[in-house]
Amino acid sequence: MTKTDYYEILQVPKTASPEEIKKAYRKLALKYHPDRNPGDKEAEEKFKEAAEAYEVLSDTEKRQLYDRFGHAGLQQTGFTGFRDFQDIFSSFGDIFEEFFGFGSRGGQRRGPRRGADLRYDLTIGFMDAVFGKETEIEVPRHEVCEECHGTGSSGGAEPGVCQMCNGRGQVTRSQGFFSISTTCPTCQGSGTVITDPCRSCRGLGRFLKKRKLSLKVPAGVETGSRLRLNGEGEPGEPGAAPGDLYVVIHQAPHEVFRRQDDDVIVGLPISYSVAVLGGEVEIPTLEGQDKMEVPAGTQSGQDFRISGRGIPHLRGRGRGDLIVVVYIETPKKVDKQVEDLLRQLAELEGAKVTPGKRSFFARRGK
Repeated sequence: MTKTDYYEILQVPKTASPEEIKKAYRKLALKYHPDRNPGDKEAEEKFKEAAEAYEVLSDTEKRQLYDRFGHAGLQQTGFTGFRDFQDIFSSFGDIFEEFFGFGSRGGQRRGPRRGADLRYDLTIGFMDAVFGKETEIEVPRHEVCEECHGTGSSGGAEPGVCQMCNGRGQVTRSQGFFSISTTCPTCQGSGTVITDPCRSCRGLGRFLKKRKLSLKVPAGVETGSRLRLNGEGEPGEPGAAPGDLYVVIHQAPHEVFRRQDDDVIVGLPISYSVAVLGGEVEIPTLEGQDKMEVPAGTQSGQDFRISGRGIPHLRGRGRGDLIVVVYIETPKKVDKQVEDLLRQLAELEGAKVTPGKRSFFARRGK
């Protein structure tokens, strides 16, 4: 994938409408089309860049992710750019026909198209994200029809050769200084026609089905992490590989812990006496309760870092840290003995405490 700004490539503002984006791409695609610039490497690169920019900005979801997170946001979609011209023409064949009346280069029939990638959003608990888990997901995708084995013809018979294009999938005519190829209107580019459609799939060769898959979620994933399952996407055309399945992780929040990268933050209330004198307190950790020594003179809001007790690193060894943030908890009500001791302390500190007198806010009913 290119790292150049897609809006700059198409020479449009970020507020451009879909029509403006399409118009800008048409202009660049015509200017840098390989048939008009044979052997020009720079034109080839600009042609690829324009196609990549249009692929992202013409898709609502991809465009929103790109606008918010830049190129990094596109990782969630599984989009990795185009490998070559054939990939571009396979994806934008209809667009090229709409623009100029031609599709793939040289009037040659394209090869079988790889299956589309799929996305599945999976929400998991905080602890499952920390330590990993094995789970089962149910993904709707198209499956090859078992009745016709994907041919679309009754009994699995091979489709016949299209008489319009003689099996090439395209018809060619001359226009100006170069030849123009268009998708055959009879076979829609497949080069074949089905005369006796399969009754199970109605000639489509596939049908929608929910498929159960086992998934191993590694320890340390977080919201936005993607797990790739090779070959579990949509099936390709006959003779082509299936697409991939991308599982996008969403981590649910926890009532006690808060995540910061691979560190875990937890708040811990302590008494005034412990803050002043120090002492041993119990703390919650990812593995359960543990003990921590609070030094004398600890201030409210002070944090203590416990190395290696955080979240496992997803890529690499080791773990993050556990960060314990202490705050002094003020009791709303104390018994008589504690109250007397506090009054003695207040006198030693020189504080003026009026026994039994309500505050200004209490008198105002606030």
